[in-house]
Amino acid sequence: MSGQESHRDEDEDFYMKCRASYLAVFRSSLSNITSKQLLCRVLQQAGRNPSLATLSKYWTPRTSKLNFDDFCEILKCEKKTEETELMRAFKKMDVNSDGYITHSELEKALTTRGEKMTTEEVKTIFTLADINKDGKLNYEEFCRLLVSTAEQCQVAALERLEADAKLKIQNFGSQSYSPPKSAVSSASSAAAAPVAATHPQPPETSDATLRKDSRSSSRPSSARSRRSSLANSINMTSSSTKSSKVPEPAGLQEWHHSHMKGCFFLEDDGSIGSLQYQLHIPQTTNVYLTIQPQSLGHRPDKSPPWMTVDTVLFIMSAGETKEDSTVVHFTESKDKEVYQKYIWKGELNTGTYYLLPFTSGCRLKKRIKKNLSDKPVELVSRTDSGELDLTLELREALSDIFEIIDLDGNGLLSLEEYNFFELRTSGEKCDKEAWAVCKENFDMRNNQLTRQGFMELNLMEATEKDGDPADLWVILEAMGYNRTLELVEACPFQIDVHCEDMPLSLQTISMDTGPKLLNQALHKSIIARTGAKALRGQDNVFIYTYRGEHRISSLIVNKTNQKVTVHINNEQSRNCSSSRGMSVFAVEVPARTKMVCQHILPISDKQDWTYNCVETILTCT
Repeated sequence: MSGQESHRDEDEDFYMKCRASYLAVFRSSLSNITSKQLLCRVLQQAGRNPSLATLSKYWTPRTSKLNFDDFCEILKCEKKTEETELMRAFKKMDVNSDGYITHSELEKALTTRGEKMTTEEVKTIFTLADINKDGKLNYEEFCRLLVSTAEQCQVAALERLEADAKLKIQNFGSQSYSPPKSAVSSASSAAAAPVAATHPQPPETSDATLRKDSRSSSRPSSARSRRSSLANSINMTSSSTKSSKVPEPAGLQEWHHSHMKGCFFLEDDGSIGSLQYQLHIPQTTNVYLTIQPQSLGHRPDKSPPWMTVDTVLFIMSAGETKEDSTVVHFTESKDKEVYQKYIWKGELNTGTYYLLPFTSGCRLKKRIKKNLSDKPVELVSRTDSGELDLTLELREALSDIFEIIDLDGNGLLSLEEYNFFELRTSGEKCDKEAWAVCKENFDMRNNQLTRQGFMELNLMEATEKDGDPADLWVILEAMGYNRTLELVEACPFQIDVHCEDMPLSLQTISMDTGPKLLNQALHKSIIARTGAKALRGQDNVFIYTYRGEHRISSLIVNKTNQKVTVHINNEQSRNCSSSRGMSVFAVEVPARTKMVCQHILPISDKQDWTYNCVETILTCT
């Protein structure tokens, strides 16, 4: 057996065990983990013994759910509890080294060290663990029993999976969807959302995994594939061979111009949120519009990872309700001279439009923190006089955050801009009275917070906590930073709008509704630019595959009165990265619903890429 085949077998074995453990707790691998307790239970089923600290690492105060993909990534980081590891822990409690733990020794260890337990909890544990009922715990016997029981549970789960053909073919994938129109009609008259989220993405999967992910045990039979599947194959040339189709208009410097900044944020559930904007055109005119990632520039020796993130801006006419809004255009073409700068040029009629930023999620994905044992960067230090101060590393990060939330780029933070930051980091707004207090205590100009004032405010936060950096870390992580102060779960961007004949108005819009408008725009843009292909044997289940210059997107439309589960296989694709983070997965589409199946970008923009996808109906129940 070759090394590649051996690695693939190990990969298949790992995911089979993951699925077996997951299905021992949930009815479907498409179900979500919705609490810390459920996370603990499914990890224990997989042979792990998670501490409270471990659970809190993956289930933070901002976590609402984890999916099967997240679970697999966690298992890669959290190894099984070994018998030798348990023995070492017990031997530390065995003060006289006789191979036994007395009640008093156990109580002392469990109530004074680590995650402290109550006396009653210790008594319960000892009652259950005292196998010989002699008042002592033979911990070698106990460790052996504990490990063997965990292994038996996993074997039983695997046997159950092997015996159930329906479960065996069931694969994994996010199951987020846009509700049917009837489910959202009551909210359709609300103001358009400035914070929108794309479908949840699973944790980051390496390019190598995308190429070699086989999992043949999950595939439907070839006979079934021929009966109810659809194959799509698209060859794409590298972006290095493409020229811009949208030249900059002559005399652009003389056009009326407005710009606004924003940021894509990767949420705990894998979705991607962003501000949305409103554009008002007072008279029909030519418009030149661009969106691109924003360089913050504190590390000139290193290209920021977010600069490779793809960006799109949807332009929707503002109807009386969101349901009345229609997609007018979106930025399909990319400027060859400026990496990831997307462009639209054309004429817009008099009126109000929504500008909806979007990224596919192929290059902005959740990352499992693999070096959690590494010491985090110091945030607070003391001066020679003993006073608290922010470290240089933190000041640089805060300066970048200031750039991100300074939406109009005037070097000052208005109350509205500061509330963008507050809602992101604490979920609460700063009212006018609190803003007046800020004016008395921190550096301001024209009733707006300066960069120095922003630093002073954060220093006050650290001082009030006597140097405890916990609250500062909450802020940094909410803004997309990791513990080494790298911006890895966010992508700042800038929008520029030029109008030839008339001044324009560009502003952010309220933050009180969800991602429905963006999903609507995405669905309509895909349907408008490609034809529907019905899955064989399913006349009312359609696949729309949009082929843009630099992105491929597929949409599943289920017009039946029952949910369907579609198995997706991208294994024959070449140089492709899926927004789902894997090459084989399943998508559950509720009745009479549209759902984005996946977005595809090339792994390397400098090489040709081939999209080869087989979509197969697994269930229709």
